[in-house]
Amino acid sequence: MKTLFSFAALCLGFCYALTAQTHAVTDTGQEVLLYSDGTYAYVNAEDAEAVTIPTNPEKFTRSENASFLLKSKRMDMGFYLDPKLWSFGESRENPDAEYEVVLKGEDLYGVIITEKIEVPLETLKNIAVENARQIAPDIRIVEQEYRTVNNQKVLYLRLDGTMDGMKISYSGYFYSDASGTVQFITFTAQNLVEEYKEASQQLINGLVKIS
Repeated sequence: MKTLFSFAALCLGFCYALTAQTHAVTDTGQEVLLYSDGTYAYVNAEDAEAVTIPTNPEKFTRSENASFLLKSKRMDMGFYLDPKLWSFGESRENPDAEYEVVLKGEDLYGVIITEKIEVPLETLKNIAVENARQIAPDIRIVEQEYRTVNNQKVLYLRLDGTMDGMKISYSGYFYSDASGTVQFITFTAQNLVEEYKEASQQLINGLVKIS
């Protein structure tokens, strides 16, 4: 399971640095870390598990311009993308990833990590966050929700942290079934999140079941 949710792989060799934070206790007795941007993270994994993840009623589908189907060799999943916008290929920087993608001429990156292990969708968030904190103690959840993407239920997460002094944001989909588990993640600097939000969402909405 350590390989499956290795967020170090998403950093492409960089290291994380801890940012300023304050300990606090909620009115229900849960210990949290408060960050300067107003977000927070639970100190104990058990508390994070207790948070109800909302479901987005919107149905997400792939873009009409996403004409190229990149197929996984490890599980029954594919990833539609727009070849005019994205460069892609087999992963070289990350041995655990299957593919890497880059928005051409821009600073938005993506990685597709697949493994043949099935994990209940309800536990994916907790595993991902717990493993992420082992290498990035300041990682916190900014957004989380279940979505229906091309008729498949996925978990959407946005995680923010600090990488070698740089504020980095990760967002993407987690999905699992009998054929395996996939993370389809994009990442960029936090100051570029809004600029690249549409491109990021269009990319990850290309996630499809192909069998």
